[in-house]
Amino acid sequence: MDLGLTRRVALIAGGSGGLGLAIARELAREGADVAIAARDPDRLAGAERALREIARGRVLAARVDVRDDAQVRRWVEGVVAETGRLDIVVTNNGGPLIGPPTAFDVAGYRAAADTVLYPAISLTLAALPHLRARGWGRLLFITSETVLRPVANLTLSGVMRTGLLRFAQALVAELGASGITVNLLAPAYLRTGPVERAAADLAAQHGSDVETEVRAMSRHIPLGRVGLAEEFAAVAAFFASERAGFVTGTVQLVDGGAGAVGAQPDHLGVSSNHVFV
Repeated sequence: MDLGLTRRVALIAGGSGGLGLAIARELAREGADVAIAARDPDRLAGAERALREIARGRVLAARVDVRDDAQVRRWVEGVVAETGRLDIVVTNNGGPLIGPPTAFDVAGYRAAADTVLYPAISLTLAALPHLRARGWGRLLFITSETVLRPVANLTLSGVMRTGLLRFAQALVAELGASGITVNLLAPAYLRTGPVERAAADLAAQHGSDVETEVRAMSRHIPLGRVGLAEEFAAVAAFFASERAGFVTGTVQLVDGGAGAVGAQPDHLGVSSNHVFV
């Protein structure tokens, strides 16, 4: 299937690892020019090298802290100046801390907003003038299953992701027939850094190993396994494509069916020392 992504220019925040890098890989294989941004220079350089090995188009990498609005604007303007266009924007950032509602003070909630909510809004506002100028665009917000349903002790994620959902829905109404679609992708348990770290912590507590704990994490998932970042990236590539031109304002769960049966993970403790989805 030709997704119509050849020479499209895609911005991917948090593109040095995890879901961001998986999406960048998928788009690069489809022929898009990919521009990734991240904070860690070593991880960023490694991701750039990996993408260049498979890319059919250009690969651009920039060190950007997406919590800094000025850096985000410079990144967007720099990519447009170099490529002459902008077509696809993928917002993506780390998750907030784990814990029940009373585990955090007001400062904790503000910090979560600075981590999850405001960077996505900032990137969107910086990119929209360029998408509007072309009369075509794809906005993809990478969120979490918590955007649709409560998950035990993922309070901050739920609060912030729900705010992003309402922002995206308002954009759908404002953008109308502009040619720009807006969709949210909501992953759950995928084999990425947060799941690996959580599994390693549980393995240390239980005297087991990481693979055993990853399998245990999938007990609430009807498909019986934790998903792969590549599977999520394939979904993202479709939503970024020409083929998805009549799909906007949606939330696409990528959770192995856990949401459909209302299943809850049983391993999330009340500790706020880790981040998750």
